[in-house]
Amino acid sequence: MKKRILYTLLAGSLFLGACDKELNEDVRSQITDDYINTATGFEDAVRASYSHIKSFYGAGENGAALSVFGTDEFTNGSDGAFKSVNLYDNGLNPRLSAITELWNNLYIGINNCNAVTSRADKVTDFDPALKLVRVGEARFMRAFYYFLLVQIYGPVHISTEETVAVEKTASRSGIKEVYDVIIADLDYAVANLPVTATNYGRATKPAAQFLLSKVYLTRATSTAGTTDDYTKAADLAKSVINDYNFALLADYAKIFEQGAGEKSSEVVWSVQNSTNLQSNGTGNTLHLYFIMEYDVLAGMRRDIVNGRPFKRFRATPFVLNELFDRVNDVRYTADFKRVFYANRPGNYTIRGKQVTLNAGDTAIFIPDREYTAGELANMNYNVYPPSQQDERRFPTLIKFLDATRLDIAQESGSRDFLAFRIAEAYLIAGEALMMSGQQAEAATLINAVRTRAAKPGSEAAMQITPAQLNIDFILDERSREFLGELMRWFDLVRTNKLIERVKKYNAQAAVNIKDFHVLRPIPQEQIDRTEGGASAFPQNNGY
Repeated sequence: MKKRILYTLLAGSLFLGACDKELNEDVRSQITDDYINTATGFEDAVRASYSHIKSFYGAGENGAALSVFGTDEFTNGSDGAFKSVNLYDNGLNPRLSAITELWNNLYIGINNCNAVTSRADKVTDFDPALKLVRVGEARFMRAFYYFLLVQIYGPVHISTEETVAVEKTASRSGIKEVYDVIIADLDYAVANLPVTATNYGRATKPAAQFLLSKVYLTRATSTAGTTDDYTKAADLAKSVINDYNFALLADYAKIFEQGAGEKSSEVVWSVQNSTNLQSNGTGNTLHLYFIMEYDVLAGMRRDIVNGRPFKRFRATPFVLNELFDRVNDVRYTADFKRVFYANRPGNYTIRGKQVTLNAGDTAIFIPDREYTAGELANMNYNVYPPSQQDERRFPTLIKFLDATRLDIAQESGSRDFLAFRIAEAYLIAGEALMMSGQQAEAATLINAVRTRAAKPGSEAAMQITPAQLNIDFILDERSREFLGELMRWFDLVRTNKLIERVKKYNAQAAVNIKDFHVLRPIPQEQIDRTEGGASAFPQNNGY
């Protein structure tokens, strides 16, 4: 069993490239159990501890389905196997593959981290100061894995020692106990990690502070919440803002530029990917899921720039019609593609009229208002106003498009996932301060993000007053800033707004959503393999 766990642990391991000084993957096999006890093996085990976070952030659609679907932001596109997550119907059950695969991968990641912390004392040929840093990295990642687990599934099994044999006993520890482990790990990480990493992508002190601020913000509304959670969340987030060299980019759209945007002052910490197909594996596949079916329409064929349209997630009418201030805020225009230009020239029939489309002509337009018959008569391309938008025709979220793919069929992507952005530190601090009754300071922090999002000349119009702040405004602002960035379900659950806002803004999800949907089901596989079954490892209520 040890060799199998070790193979799993190191088969997805990460190494630091000597040339680019970034975190990259290195596949190893045929390794003995004692390998981790060597300096080289210990380093490989630490690097491997990062790899499993990809199971949520972009390596496949499990993480996206469980955080984007079933919210006020996105509803069903035409395709995909996880529509039940949005519909809250009987398909959202303990046997759903997204539920089981994510659970298993997060626990594999935890055991990887446990191997590092458990073996550290056995590694003798290693600089003691550097060992503290490496253990800090493993504990940072372990905290991250447990934080995802406790938010998604509620009470979960806690293990902080390496599993080296088959274990059939397990139990669900309380929410408080899980948060205690998370906070202890992050306190250690804050105390031992460096301010900057020698290899881009490793955990740092500000990254640990950022995650800890979000942990306190989330714990505050849980059954484990304490009276000083909001104060701690605000103080940690403000430290990330004020004590380091992070800064909001002047241009919101620049955040998502491949290359420069992936390593900017905006990024506190990111999940690494690369263009090396051999080492990148699945990489970041989020570029697939938010694209409308453009490639079957007149004048269009699939290409790399416009992407491969899996049409999984379609923005709700709330997002498209109510959320953004189109006059003053750049973020709607920056986030969505509403025009496609012809890349398949030819003669076509559109709305009963013969038209010729040349390369570069407008081929598809997705407007935000209705058009009269007279207006449409003057348009020689397909137009889909709001009344004609559906699960195949909708504005395309472009944050994750990946132009580095080698061909139009390639699913793997090279984008880093920007897990921690400095803009979120502003909004975490703002929310925590608002919840503590410090409205004025909260408004100042939130206005910093809104000023960056203002169109030229609209900076004053984008400012809010302390009196305008409430939790719904915070949620709206988080949606405007982080639309589609795998946060929304967590945000709605954390603020106790999931049921209310889904019923109000997501017609497909509103029909079946119930109070118990603030947690996902425990995988049936976990219950079945636990000695004592459901008595020892009970299912979440409602499933």
